[in-house]
Amino acid sequence: MGRPQPAQRQSTAQKLTVAQILKNNAAPYVKAYPRQAVPQVQSTLAKLSLCRTAALGGHQHRCGDCDHVATVYNSCGDRYCPTCSGARKSDWLESTRGLIFDGVEHFQVVFTLPSELSRLALGNRKQIYDLLFASAWSALKQTIESEHCFDPAALMVLHTWNQKLDAHAHVHVVVPGCGPALDGSGVRFAQRGDDGTSRGRYLVDAEQLRQTYREIFIQGLDQLHRQDALKLDGEFAPLRLEENWAQLLSNLKATTWVSYIQPPPRPGQSADQVIKYLARYLGGGPISEARIVSTDQDQVTLMARQGETVGGDPTQIPITLSQVEFTRRWCLHVLPSGYTRTRRFGGWSNPRRELYLERFAMQLDAADAPLPPDATEFGPFDEMAAGSENEPASSTDPCPKCGGQMIPHRFQEKPSWSQIMASPHRPAWYLRL
Repeated sequence: MGRPQPAQRQSTAQKLTVAQILKNNAAPYVKAYPRQAVPQVQSTLAKLSLCRTAALGGHQHRCGDCDHVATVYNSCGDRYCPTCSGARKSDWLESTRGLIFDGVEHFQVVFTLPSELSRLALGNRKQIYDLLFASAWSALKQTIESEHCFDPAALMVLHTWNQKLDAHAHVHVVVPGCGPALDGSGVRFAQRGDDGTSRGRYLVDAEQLRQTYREIFIQGLDQLHRQDALKLDGEFAPLRLEENWAQLLSNLKATTWVSYIQPPPRPGQSADQVIKYLARYLGGGPISEARIVSTDQDQVTLMARQGETVGGDPTQIPITLSQVEFTRRWCLHVLPSGYTRTRRFGGWSNPRRELYLERFAMQLDAADAPLPPDATEFGPFDEMAAGSENEPASSTDPCPKCGGQMIPHRFQEKPSWSQIMASPHRPAWYLRL
């Protein structure tokens, strides 16, 4: 048949996964960007590199018929690992579904930071992201209480990337369009207009919400600066001077910040699709395998949205990066150790949730609010279930040789990470930090 031509070899080449790209390029990334490869980033890359290898121990299954032995190594369990996040997503999704009432319109609100603040956040992640959460909630709470006089609730999820994996900090917010009245008179719905007759598919005045959000965030940012709580290095070093800081605040006040409100695609549609979308990025990093269309020895090509065409359909364009640059951009979105990406506020906050939901349900039932005719129940979420395609085989899987039953044979617990990083399994590029 002869040797295949280069085009043929490329078409049959196996596309690398996100985990493989990161594992292959951890060493050159750390060497090329030592200042960006902070301890938390190096720790994450090291765990991903050792995931499901002999370094983490594992367990064996033996076939009861032919004595074939299969070894399954332990997973790293890191929240950024693309192959270890199935159970975490499923748990969050199930918990979040307990907040949602059928027949209630749930809106998605997005609050975005201007690009210069997204870059500033890379050196001040906890301070800026905490302020983003707090400002978004404060603006929502003030606007809802002012317009509709009901007790609001919200669920927020932080995203720090755009489609090209650059820094782009924003929070997605799920908020019900009704709640218990502040005066205790029953449930109240968000409604447009002074006559109070328009109900559904309206939350609050979007422009007023945007202005309130901007004012609250800028005030909080200035307070952080006055408290000397911001690290101002590199391109932001000039902001240590008061006149430069004042100019930045002036520019931010003159800028139209991006925030928007999305009602459900159809009247009465449940919030299930929104929370399933948000669950997708709670673990595993900022990009899914589906967006990578090709890889070669040096490069990665991924699809990214770029604006929208007439009619609202997103335009997809290919973006090609070197594998080291892909790794660098991916690592921009590793949060500080222990930082919580998803938070609940108001009636859905942990201290208030139980009583709020009970009160909400009673008042909603007393209001006898009719369900919209096309209200939907929660659909299946098997794509989020534990035991996804990335999970290791279980003891119930048949023997790959004879089809017999595999029986647990031997188990080795995963060593501590301190033990692993002090062992010969520690990646050669990993610095003793």
